Amino acid sequence: MVTSQKERMLAGELYQADDPELQADLIQAEKRAKAFNGASADDPNRRALLAALVGNLGPDAWVRPPLRVDYGYHISIGPRTFVNCGAVMLDVAPIRIGADVQIGPNVQLLTPTHPIDPEQRLAKWESAEPITIGDNVWLGGGVIVCPGVSIGENTVVGAGAVVTRDLPANVVAAGNPARVIREL
Repeated sequence: MVTSQKERMLAGELYQADDPELQADLIQAEKRAKAFNGASADDPNRRALLAALVGNLGPDAWVRPPLRVDYGYHISIGPRTFVNCGAVMLDVAPIRIGADVQIGPNVQLLTPTHPIDPEQRLAKWESAEPITIGDNVWLGGGVIVCPGVSIGENTVVGAGAVVTRDLPANVVAAGNPARVIREL
């Protein structure tokens, strides 16, 4: 059975991003992001523009523009979560952000990954792994969260950290790669 590149992407399999259906989705997301990012702070439609861009926007959640996404529809932002300006959420796979999360400026949540095999890269194959951010997490400015990472509830990640592996709940982590430096 032949599946589309979009079905392969959604299943977490290798896919080719230059597929016309995926390119159309990227263009739609870019248009929606441009509308949201260009709306003034006093625009009464700004929250609706954000809700149209992401898959799920919880009550009282807010994102300060600019926001960059791949598709938008794989992003879920929990209630009362705040995302500061300059966020990059490459949502080839799902990005789930819990309730009451604080995300500093210029944070990157990166689900895409590429094969190590050089022939597969030359053939333009890609894949992705989901990211999950638990409730009441604080990601400091400039944090990078890599594909497939989960961060447990109440965890604090220091500014500039690169999170390459899962972090448990109730810890403070920092560094590159991020390491637990203390329990809460």
